[in-house]
Amino acid sequence: MTGFLEALRTVPRVDAAQWEQLSLPTRWAVAARASVLLMTFTSAALGGLLALREPGFDAVLWVLALVGLLAAHATNNLINDYVDSARGVDRDNYYRARYGTHVLENGLLSRRAMLGYIVATAAVALAAGAAVVWLRGELSVPLMLAGAFFVLFYTWPLKYLGLGEPAVLAVWGPLMTGGAYYVACGAWSWPVALLGTVYALGPTTVIFGKHIDKLPADAAKGIRTLPVILGDRQARLWVMGMIILEFLLVGALVLANEFAWTLLLVLLNVPAARKTIEVLGAPKPAERPADYPDEIWPLWFAHHAFVLNRRFSLLFLAGLLSGLLLG
Repeated sequence: MTGFLEALRTVPRVDAAQWEQLSLPTRWAVAARASVLLMTFTSAALGGLLALREPGFDAVLWVLALVGLLAAHATNNLINDYVDSARGVDRDNYYRARYGTHVLENGLLSRRAMLGYIVATAAVALAAGAAVVWLRGELSVPLMLAGAFFVLFYTWPLKYLGLGEPAVLAVWGPLMTGGAYYVACGAWSWPVALLGTVYALGPTTVIFGKHIDKLPADAAKGIRTLPVILGDRQARLWVMGMIILEFLLVGALVLANEFAWTLLLVLLNVPAARKTIEVLGAPKPAERPADYPDEIWPLWFAHHAFVLNRRFSLLFLAGLLSGLLLG
């Protein structure tokens, strides 16, 4: 039986009978694909940790920023499924309906009920954002407006114009990490925004991987993601390059004395990165390998990128926190 914690860990497959047994929070977590919110938590946590030692640090404002960012990401996921379903994109066994649970395409929620989920989640994001604007003001206003823009327009038209992947890099980097830092301590920092962008390369590889997995289906439906524009081989090379670039930029930031040497803990992820690059260097299997989780297939590159990014995230946070503790 799927529980709330399971829905935070993965995107479970739930049938109608199981859906009826789920609590409302668990239903929301399944519908909002809450497992990917870890990436948003990490971006906000990076900003909070870096602001922790600043004289103007405000824990309450950081928590408000965190709640707002998590709710905004969840709102985007819900809108993405609602819009793509309404436009007919997710019909006829399309990729999104084949991995995890699509609550609309699987008939678990009506469109009206899905709108209720969207409105309730967006209300949390707006309430947290309004509180931040009221208490912090100034730069928090354009930051909130930029976030709202990406929430509303990522699904359409940005994703259809090859701008979805750059949007992920901008949002999970300077917008989230730099924004969380600013809200927490009241000052903007370009080194913090740059560090956030280094981390954001990870989430960008995940979305790139998912769009490579979906490339034939997206191309057939006229969804011009960057992998559709670049082609399969070039898109996989881009992901390999971003994985390598993460490590190079971390090394450059440490050598420039912008951040503590403990950030080099991410180098422990090099063996896993090498294996992921090997996966990216080969075509996707035509059939699910026997040892590959059935609930994840037909995602392949996205899953490998997600697992790698999850490990990188933990090491990134551990390295940053260790540096702060060591002074």
